[in-house]
Parts: sequence; C-alpha cells; structure tokens
Amino acid sequence: MMSQIPSAHSEYLQAIFALEEGGVPAIQARIGDWLGVSRASVSEMVRKLQGEGMVAETTGAVRLTGEGRVVAESVVRRHRLAECFLSEVLRLPWVKVHAEAAVWEHVISDDVEAAMLMAMREPKTCPHGNPIPGMGYEAPPTTTISEMKVGEARVIERIGEELEGDIEMMEFLDIAGLHPGSEIEVVGHTPHDVMTVQTAGSDPVGLGSFASDRIRVIFDPEAAEKS
Repeated sequence: MMSQIPSAHSEYLQAIFALEEGGVPAIQARIGDWLGVSRASVSEMVRKLQGEGMVAETTGAVRLTGEGRVVAESVVRRHRLAECFLSEVLRLPWVKVHAEAAVWEHVISDDVEAAMLMAMREPKTCPHGNPIPGMGYEAPPTTTISEMKVGEARVIERIGEELEGDIEMMEFLDIAGLHPGSEIEVVGHTPHDVMTVQTAGSDPVGLGSFASDRIRVIFDPEAAEKS
C-alpha cells in the first residue's frame, strides 16, 4: 500500500500525525507552517486526501481517518526506524538524522524494515525520544518545559518533531545537553516567556516559548504535589 501513496500525500499525513501526537490541533495554517507551503496548497491537498478517505475536517481542524492513520503510522515508523539506524548503526550525529531519514522513509521496503527491527533489537523510540508506532511503547505521563516552575527539576522524555527539522535548534540543544534522559532544572522565567534551564555540569541557557512548548518532560504527580 505504501508504494501506491505519493510522497507528497504521505508528507501531509505525517505532518497531521505529528501535530496530533503533540496535542496540537492540525489546522491548515499549522500544516502549512510545518511543511513550508502556502495555505492554498494545503487546502488543495486536504481536498484530495478527503476524497481518498484519508482525512476529515471538523471545526477547522484536519484529522486522520482510520485509513489515513494506518498510512501515517507506517511512514512515521519507517522514518523513526531510519533515524535509529542512522544514529545507532551508522553513528551519524543525532542532530542530523531527521533530514536524512526523511529521504530514507520513502524507500524502505517491508523486508528492509523487518531486518532493521531485528538488527536494532526492536527499538521503541527514535533518538529524539518519540515513540515508534507499532512497537508497543507506553509513554509515561508528560508535560512541557513551558509548564514547569522555577526550581523544578524533571527528566526530558522527548523532543518534538517541529524542532527536529531545525538543525540550528538541534545543535543548540545538543551543546546545552538537552537530550532525552537528561535531567533539567528551571532556574529562571522571564515575563517574555523565556525559560532559563540547565543540566548538571552545563551553563544555563534560555528557551523561547516555541521550543519550551515542544520539549516534553516526565511528569511525576507525587513530586508535583510536594512542590
């Protein structure tokens, strides 16, 4: 089925999936921003995908249908598997694997996908901490850095895909030590929504609202009640 889906269609389905995964309504403007295309282009493609039964549109937001989700999950799975392979096997820096995987995801066959899963012992998440669809990953309760308070310390669970595509942002996060599994502490919060955070042994860095809204940290309800 994947070979019958044009790459442009799958890119739209992948964008809608990622927005839904991040808890963000997939309105057409956001889809356009994600893909770097005009609102007119988004409207045209949404109409095509609706005609194919891949998406539906309600209250201004585009959502995946059951059939559309199957295709989207297949594309996302191969993308994140490719990221794992590029990072773990080929040792490509984790900040660069997103762009490379965007090319690989369209050419991975069923046999290659199965071989990659076996070679890497069935990874559950990509190098950025995002779940690989179909691998049974059960994510812990999470919140975003933007919801943390000054003095709170939490562990990064994953980096949102909207940040993965920004190589300068990823290099910044890498240098600052902001990786999945790293414990961070909020040490400041300006009136302009800049969060100042730091990890052990690193200097404090500032994160604007766009980044702090898209980096999820593990939420511990018991620790929150004590704070």
